[in-house]
Amino acid sequence: MTISGYLAEHWGILVLLAGMAIVLRSDVHLERVMVRRIALTNAMLFLYSVSCYVETYLGNQTVYSALRPVLSAVNYSLVTFILVVIISIMYPENKKYLYIPAILNAALCFISIPTKIVFYISEDNHFFRGKLGYLTYFINALYLVYLIYNMIESEKTHKDELYMPLFLSLTSVLCLVMPLFFDNMTMHWFNITIAIDVLLYYVFLLQQFTKRDNLTKLLNRQSYYSDAEKYMDSITAVVTMDMDGLKAINDNEGHIAGDIALKRLADCFTKAAKQGQRVYRIGGDEYVILCIGSSETDVQSLIERIRQEIAKTAYTCSVGYAMKSDATTIDKLFQRADTNLYEEKKQFYERSGKNRRL
Repeated sequence: MTISGYLAEHWGILVLLAGMAIVLRSDVHLERVMVRRIALTNAMLFLYSVSCYVETYLGNQTVYSALRPVLSAVNYSLVTFILVVIISIMYPENKKYLYIPAILNAALCFISIPTKIVFYISEDNHFFRGKLGYLTYFINALYLVYLIYNMIESEKTHKDELYMPLFLSLTSVLCLVMPLFFDNMTMHWFNITIAIDVLLYYVFLLQQFTKRDNLTKLLNRQSYYSDAEKYMDSITAVVTMDMDGLKAINDNEGHIAGDIALKRLADCFTKAAKQGQRVYRIGGDEYVILCIGSSETDVQSLIERIRQEIAKTAYTCSVGYAMKSDATTIDKLFQRADTNLYEEKKQFYERSGKNRRL
């Protein structure tokens, strides 16, 4: 057991973790809490690699060491904590109660050192599972099922954005399950796989910043043009939305209040949109929804949901839509929807008696 032996066995993951540490240090895009969680995952991966290396070395000796069961407990605990922190990275809104199974697992693993309930090391230095020998695998499976379920059920995730998180989940499942069936595979597979997955998800997050509006987190104008071309043959309708009275809010209450209003409306549009209805912020108070495969009844239902959500706020917005015909381009479709929107906006200002320029 030497440093050179550890480096030879874990050089790949050390390069990945060191590279991630450098990148995170200079990151200006992610929130600090997100950066800290990724850094925590990397630290646990490093600790896990060291613990695994030492535990494997001790396991290959003929003499029992009291350190080996401690390291086994550390390894079982770290795997579960790594998974739960990854879930908190991908879904920051999840509650802290998700840590309870990981804490329970760690407690039982360390209690197992004297009680042998999860595992034990015999006097001739052989590893055996106790009555709860597959506890860690069961808890890890629950976390992975929870992760995949959240991805599928997430209303904010578009179908083409599911592929990377789904890939990360499936590779995590494989690196946890395959060592159970193949003797020549070790838990080192988990270590390197999770390190690569964290790096890939970081790249995925950065990619999202190029596609989304910084304020509202909706898809941005660049994404609108890209998707309008990509889904040109599948788009059946365009819905345009424009906030009423944003200038008055900015002038009377300040731009922070205006930003709050824009984010609140964005949340309403996101809640109202269903699968195949992609929401964009393309300007100051201008929003668009591209409807892919939606019938006119679906579009009208969408607009009704928008109005219901907006009615729950202190704000109002005007809405227009246009259905696509065989010869209609997306640009013409947008213009028609926008014309309908401004007709509604004109009626709003006439009814309210407000000055549109104020």
